[in-house]
Amino acid sequence: MPRKRATIREVAQATGLSPAAVSYALRGLQVSEETKERVRAAAAELGYEADPIARALASGRTGMIGLLCGSLEDLWQQSLAVGISRGLREKDRYALILDAFGDPVRERVLAQQLRDQRVDGMIVQPIDPAAAFWPELCESLPVIAVGDSIAGTAGEVVFDNRRGVTLALEHLRALGHHRIAVLTPTRASTPDRPADVFVMAEAERLGLDIQVATSPHGLADATAVAHDVLSEKVPTAVFCFADSIAYGVYAAAQELGLSIPGDVSVMGYDNHPMSGLLTPGLTTVDWGIDGIIRAAVRLMSAAADGGTRRRHVVQAPTLRERGSVARAPGLPQLSGAERHGSEG
Repeated sequence: MPRKRATIREVAQATGLSPAAVSYALRGLQVSEETKERVRAAAAELGYEADPIARALASGRTGMIGLLCGSLEDLWQQSLAVGISRGLREKDRYALILDAFGDPVRERVLAQQLRDQRVDGMIVQPIDPAAAFWPELCESLPVIAVGDSIAGTAGEVVFDNRRGVTLALEHLRALGHHRIAVLTPTRASTPDRPADVFVMAEAERLGLDIQVATSPHGLADATAVAHDVLSEKVPTAVFCFADSIAYGVYAAAQELGLSIPGDVSVMGYDNHPMSGLLTPGLTTVDWGIDGIIRAAVRLMSAAADGGTRRRHVVQAPTLRERGSVARAPGLPQLSGAERHGSEG
């Protein structure tokens, strides 16, 4: 037979305190440290666990934070979700993780469902940061945006996409690449995402011939899109707005008998740990995921606790060079000394 849940009254009897005092002690309120320790020890011995429904009714809080991911087919977003979930757990909160599957319409529906489920706050990596529903939703609960800015949020950890795109395209151009395919998960319905806007602006500034194709994050779909791109007028380089998409380029290149980087260079955009295990390793833009996780959890915790100060964190990128990018075909390769000099 399952053991009956111990009650707060039983903890009170064991400690000689009132149920109210026990409740305060368990929540760390209005009692001495000695009392807190005595109550927690008795609760542990009795196997007492707070009833989450009762606690939510008493406090007006559920302890749940909605974590709305743009697409969990993106391995980097999976890592982000795991890290944020663990970080929230350390703050005695739990993540309710939902996947928008890269669909802006589904993103809106799920965001509204999280609000209706009375989560204490929401962390979102938005697919459509300019959508009209965000400001109204942000008025009803604290929202922390990760990646791109959203109007009305309690805080945000945004990527310096202009700098990230510039790092990538200037690196490719310096190695003689002018015909570049860009694979992005952005759909035609959300054309104003900052990274996509910046890539076209930088391409014009640098005089690059850019071919843009929409690619889902899933390996099979990304491989199919890359296969089509590489089967036509083969670009000298492919720049992918997610390392997960770049893995599809590797698969398509192998199917087509193209070598990386001999026939085509490949670059990613988030430095997933898997990228260093590829042959050759994937050159990519590193956003410092650990710092993003810490900042998002910190901002969400402050907002959920009633903080009113809006905080804005900008995450700067670094270029992580590996073996997947080389000089454009037909150009002589750089010597070790020349490569070292160009990096300096």
